[in-house]
Amino acid sequence: MQLSFDNQTFPYDETNLGYTELQPQFRVDLRKYNEKEINKFVTLDIIRDWAGLQWKDIGKPYEVKVNSKERVDWEQKHKQEMDVKTSWTYFNKAFHQWFMKDVPAELQDGKKELFQHFKHFEVKEVKTTLGDMLRLNLWNYAHRIEDGIWDPRGKRTLFAGLDVTKPRILFLGAAEGYEAMQLSAMYPGGEAVLVDYDEYCRDTRFAEFPEHYPFLGSNANTGSDRVWYKDEMNLQYIVEDIRKLPFGAEFDIVISVGLLEHFPDEYKPEVMEWHRKFLKPGGYAILTTPRSQWKSKLYYTVMADIMNHTYRELMTIQQMGLYVYENGFNILRHGYIKVHNAIVAQVK
Repeated sequence: MQLSFDNQTFPYDETNLGYTELQPQFRVDLRKYNEKEINKFVTLDIIRDWAGLQWKDIGKPYEVKVNSKERVDWEQKHKQEMDVKTSWTYFNKAFHQWFMKDVPAELQDGKKELFQHFKHFEVKEVKTTLGDMLRLNLWNYAHRIEDGIWDPRGKRTLFAGLDVTKPRILFLGAAEGYEAMQLSAMYPGGEAVLVDYDEYCRDTRFAEFPEHYPFLGSNANTGSDRVWYKDEMNLQYIVEDIRKLPFGAEFDIVISVGLLEHFPDEYKPEVMEWHRKFLKPGGYAILTTPRSQWKSKLYYTVMADIMNHTYRELMTIQQMGLYVYENGFNILRHGYIKVHNAIVAQVK
């Protein structure tokens, strides 16, 4: 079944539950995991005693050391290490350009271009185009085919079961805001405040998030399944440094996605404090990080020019959880999905 978007901002509804479809830029996925699939795709609660876990047994995270060409060129030009804010600006622009690609069309164009270079024995151009095709195919597999970046079924499973009603949600380092929207669909009727200190995230990444992307969530009145869209949610976007936010302990959920792994160990306690200081008593901190696995290591090597502008680590769920536990949180749920670890925790 192919659904048309012509003059229809919200093309999916509850009649499409269980449906999945590849769009040129992303996968629509309104399916749920059954019990067998959960066991195959989601691994939950493998650590029984966080207090008994020690760093000497699990090792430290894998540091990704291959930098993007943009960062290397910038540092050579300025004769200094790229500062954090500049690195995030470069990353956000590079990453968003890939999210906006019409992948099937670009794959087809790439094949035609490669044929022409072969035909004219243009060796340098062949090498360049092959590299572009490799990255495009890897992006296609990771984001569209596997839906590994957004992974709505996996994240819905990890975010399920929170004891909240119409929650206030704070998203730290929000980028395009995907996970806050998923939480807003699952726990409707509240408010989500998205924070990033790069205005490009608010003005471009969030602003251009597709209005027709459906989030499977809940009907607050009946408890039944409901399809939600970005424009139906109460979302506020603030451009600010997390350290300068004017909020107190007033949020039911504080979430970060791919934040903790961008800070060396000496800064991780401060990152965890950002999650603690804004939570109401009994509120939930939700964190995700990229998994340390061979697929992820390959991805960040091949996609270095798009992904690697900043300090980055890949963690196991054990490593991620120990950072959370040692910095004052009780871990309620933990697990890993296709490419991410995730933890739901409360302040001790």
